[in-house]
Amino acid sequence: MDFFELIRDRRSVRSYRGTKLDPSKIALIMEAVRAAPSAGNLQSYRVAVVEEPKLKNGLVQAAGGQQFLGSAPALLVFFADLERSAARYGDRGRALFAIQDATVAAAYAQLAVAALGLAACWVGAFSDDDVARVLAAPPGFRPVAMLSIGNAAEAPRRPARRRIEALFKHGRLKP
Repeated sequence: MDFFELIRDRRSVRSYRGTKLDPSKIALIMEAVRAAPSAGNLQSYRVAVVEEPKLKNGLVQAAGGQQFLGSAPALLVFFADLERSAARYGDRGRALFAIQDATVAAAYAQLAVAALGLAACWVGAFSDDDVARVLAAPPGFRPVAMLSIGNAAEAPRRPARRRIEALFKHGRLKP
């Protein structure tokens, strides 16, 4: 599939067939994540691959009861490693660069999932503290995003998008 078709056709999926994921596909997704650019090439993030039902159920609760997370064969949870980035960039690394690193890594994972013919849904609505507790994250690791991944059990419709002219402006931004 052409890259631009992949981007155009990718959808958020919240319904999965319960089939376990092929470990080789997870490995390919992780290779895509590892290739993501990061500030200073520090890769100031960590990814938890969650397949255990008990941990997935804990993440469902941390995400305000979003039940589809529990039905996905796997969840990828992206953490910003705040202190790794702060060691080189100080407060800006801690407050911004590590978050950006984890976010870009999650975006690469989302595209890799689609390229493999799998489905995903990006989730950002969760309690940072609860996610960190469920996954026993060390201090200085902040959860940034979760991706539910699996084989789609639905074909979601294409969402409406804003016009290009509403998103891009040459030069200075004005209302």
